[in-house]
Amino acid sequence: MHAIILNKVRRSAPSALLPRCLLAATLMLTALLATARSTPPSLADWQHQAQAITITRDDWGIAHVHGRTDADAVFGMAYAQAEDDFNRVETNYLNSLGWLAEAEGESAIWSDLRQQLFIDPVELKAQYAKSPAWLQALMDSWADGLNYYLATHPEVHPRVIRQFEPWMALSFSEGSIGGDIERVSLDRLAAFYGKAGTKLASVQTPSSWVEPTGSNGFAIAPKLTVDGHALLWINPHTSFFFRSELQMSSDEGLDAYGAVTWGQFFIYQGFNPHIGWMHTSTGADVVDEFAETIVHKGDQLFYRYGKELRPVTARTIRLRYRAKDGSLASRSFTARFTHHGPIVRAADGKWIAIALMNKPMEALEQSWLRTKASDYASYRKVAELKANSSNNTIFADDKGEIAYMHPQFIPRRDNRFDYTQPVDGSDPATDWQGLHTLDEAPHLLDPPNGWIMNTNNWPYSAAGKFSPQQKDYPRYMDTFGENPRGIHATRVLDRVRDFSKASLITAAFDSYLPAFAQLIPVLVSDYDRLPDNDPLKPRLAGQIALLRGWDYRWGIASMPTSLAVFWGDTLWDRVHAQAESEDQSVYDFMAGDAGPKARLDALVAASNRLEHDFGSWGVPWGEINRFQRNDGAIVQSFDDGKPSIPVPFVSSRWGSLASFGAHRWPGTKRYYGTSGNSFVAVVEFGPKVSARAITAGGESGHPGSKHFNDEAERYTTGNLRTVYFWPEQLQGHTERVYHPGE
Repeated sequence: MHAIILNKVRRSAPSALLPRCLLAATLMLTALLATARSTPPSLADWQHQAQAITITRDDWGIAHVHGRTDADAVFGMAYAQAEDDFNRVETNYLNSLGWLAEAEGESAIWSDLRQQLFIDPVELKAQYAKSPAWLQALMDSWADGLNYYLATHPEVHPRVIRQFEPWMALSFSEGSIGGDIERVSLDRLAAFYGKAGTKLASVQTPSSWVEPTGSNGFAIAPKLTVDGHALLWINPHTSFFFRSELQMSSDEGLDAYGAVTWGQFFIYQGFNPHIGWMHTSTGADVVDEFAETIVHKGDQLFYRYGKELRPVTARTIRLRYRAKDGSLASRSFTARFTHHGPIVRAADGKWIAIALMNKPMEALEQSWLRTKASDYASYRKVAELKANSSNNTIFADDKGEIAYMHPQFIPRRDNRFDYTQPVDGSDPATDWQGLHTLDEAPHLLDPPNGWIMNTNNWPYSAAGKFSPQQKDYPRYMDTFGENPRGIHATRVLDRVRDFSKASLITAAFDSYLPAFAQLIPVLVSDYDRLPDNDPLKPRLAGQIALLRGWDYRWGIASMPTSLAVFWGDTLWDRVHAQAESEDQSVYDFMAGDAGPKARLDALVAASNRLEHDFGSWGVPWGEINRFQRNDGAIVQSFDDGKPSIPVPFVSSRWGSLASFGAHRWPGTKRYYGTSGNSFVAVVEFGPKVSARAITAGGESGHPGSKHFNDEAERYTTGNLRTVYFWPEQLQGHTERVYHPGE
């Protein structure tokens, strides 16, 4: 059950209230659902295990969890996450299990159906039962940690999940912000499985409000660093507050620090004493659609496959949802499947089946085991599980190795077919033919240039001229191509030869905007070619003069940044649909086929918007672009009348390495960000690993906590704080030390 829910402020129960809490916990235990384990744990079991676990909160509120065993560490980190934001923990599982409609009503039923086409509790329980004993122990402790939190915090009222069961961890085993399943259109799914004409309620928002897929990972070899130590830059671009930051360690050798997607029990992006790993969303095509030819024979359905007719299989999916009167109602669907996967829509008289990775046990194994790897060889050995489909990986270690890995789950296909479109499911030649080996995908280890990067762009510029060559790989190895951040990263990394943690931070916050460096000269040229008597000459003279002298760098005091972003957003919204329909880059279309009139008209519109909202077209960027955190809700609300902090960096759309996805909101004139830089870290692999990091806002999801927004100013200025990885670093920086339940 995916749970990312909105919660009111929850605080740990004071020690004086423990007897009452424990009484409530005892009563709760009598009503627990049966778990996949033969003997459900008792409250005494939880209390006993908690004594083997220590949670140390540092002066930023970050949990450093230590357990006697790995399973103990998982128990403690699950408990600590629930303390910080049970709201988001539960909601992630409401989503992943397809139970969101039980909390949010019938409008969520299509996302639940999409999830349950792939997530079947019966199958997950079977997967749990056949998992290796060590993985079962981790799943058991994960559920126990969350259930112990609920038992000792009776004031917390889950929306749906009152009992976590170990098998549920398998429903959410990978950690990306946007999983492969999101390729399935909810509108088309509803049209296929719903009543004729079914359409989801939706709000059309400008295209420029949608922040591009983005993350940055850089690895620097020792030969390019001041102290001869490898460096790693970890810079995911996600929705704010999507991940927790913590450390988990045990007496069994576990010691990992980094970002944890709420509710999961492994460090998703981070480091241990020897290695570090950063994931970026991949452009590899690992999700394919197959157009099935359906044949009706009486009341039975078949699909063509070569010379055969194969039966279409079916499974009934019953979904519960919260009715308007608060009661629970249900709807049942007959889901259809071919050997390619579930049917998710219809098109051109065919049923469309979708194929994607569905290896929950292996994905959870790989996600955990890589956190305990000690060098590139051991990390790569874990990757042989081939249960990572959505991520490129940037890697560095204390041996000085740096590496790039493409996703490990990449189906081998016939390169004659265009898998970016549905292929003919009746032709056996279109079928997946096993998986590529790791060496058959783009990869790098210690390239001569001394740096590796990925910005969700193609792998063919990952190490400059030493990158993998596009001609050597099938076209389905990448669908993204290059992007402005990739161009920017190459420009920055290629000119530095003495990196330190500080200078790598500076490079990663470099303010240059390559997209505007391409576009603004075209706009200026359009203006210069206007006849002298054109009314736009005087109307835009000041704006063009401002942009003509701009160095294409963002900054809080920069007026050109404000004008350029408003102009770029306006033109983007006007032309992106046409550009995409003509299969052109929107950037190239804006600079070319959009034409002078469209570009100049967009500048007029941008100027008018600035004048209307801010009184002038010349406004410092920091007056517009703001960070604000008012409450702990998943969907935030913003208010120009409430305190906010200026942010100098901009959307990654324009090539900014530091990303801040912001726009106007209902009732606001200012731009407020909700995505972009989130957890950010720089790691140095010296004799002892050291790091600096920052998290958007703060660690706690509770507005009443001093750690709700205590990192905001550092976040907006790129002032990363010291990470307290080693016990001696925590000395003098500790707020509280306790066992779960205390």
